[in-house]
Amino acid sequence: MNGLEGLSQLPTAALIGLGALIVVQLVLDVIAFVDLYKRPVEQVALGNKWIWVAIIVLVNTIGAILYLAIGRKAAAVAEVPSAAPVGARTENAADLLYGDAKETDGR
Repeated sequence: MNGLEGLSQLPTAALIGLGALIVVQLVLDVIAFVDLYKRPVEQVALGNKWIWVAIIVLVNTIGAILYLAIGRKAAAVAEVPSAAPVGARTENAADLLYGDAKETDGR
């Protein structure tokens, strides 16, 4: 029995479901591979991209899901210190809106 003959005996709903699963697997694999390619090695769990390539390829859909869920490390976020304390920024905003308090106060 040929493999194609076996597929032709499946109901239409099963063929549609199988096609949807194939599309989902391909989309997940492409997303995982593109992310893995663009991500620096320092941001990859296990520190080796080739391990993740093997996992994505050999474990099928679950491999791509594993990579996207636990294979990526978060990028380091640099904090930018504010130029002035919040109170000073508030006073500057008020001065810009209503004029300098020292000039209009008359004191």
